[in-house]
Amino acid sequence: MSDQYEIRAIDPHTLKELRVRDDAGNAPRPVTEDGEGGNPLRCCLGRSEPGESLALVSYAPLRRWAHETAAEPGPYNEVGPVFIHPGDCGGWAGDAFPDTMRGTRRVLRAYTAEGSILGGRLIDGESAGADAGLTIERGLAELYENPLVAAVHVRAVEFGCFLVETRRA
Repeated sequence: MSDQYEIRAIDPHTLKELRVRDDAGNAPRPVTEDGEGGNPLRCCLGRSEPGESLALVSYAPLRRWAHETAAEPGPYNEVGPVFIHPGDCGGWAGDAFPDTMRGTRRVLRAYTAEGSILGGRLIDGESAGADAGLTIERGLAELYENPLVAAVHVRAVEFGCFLVETRRA
């Protein structure tokens, strides 16, 4: 864990709710991972294995964070698909940014304590531009230098999928 922020998987209480009804009001969709596996799991911040049973659920990360902190996500209240284990997997116990959530292209979205988007950073390992070589850790550290940043969400660029939440320590 950084002294600026903590890394958070979806918490056990929320996972219990999502395994019954997701944030879109639907029952979880059972999925059996075929092929190579490798889907990012937001419950334990791991990756799926070939043949593993998963649940695909709609998740509203900013809404959940806002409910916990009394913020108002307003128009930033997005709901999107995430994979979780269909039963308790023990969660995530790491403290460094999980290698399983890395990729060549990630977006960091910073939010204020009130729930408004404040800014972001593109982490693009394929770019030769100004941000070439920018790591997720360095991008997070730069965003958290702003005292107005309360949370940063890490997302995949290609599909916009929520991967992991960080919160000011």
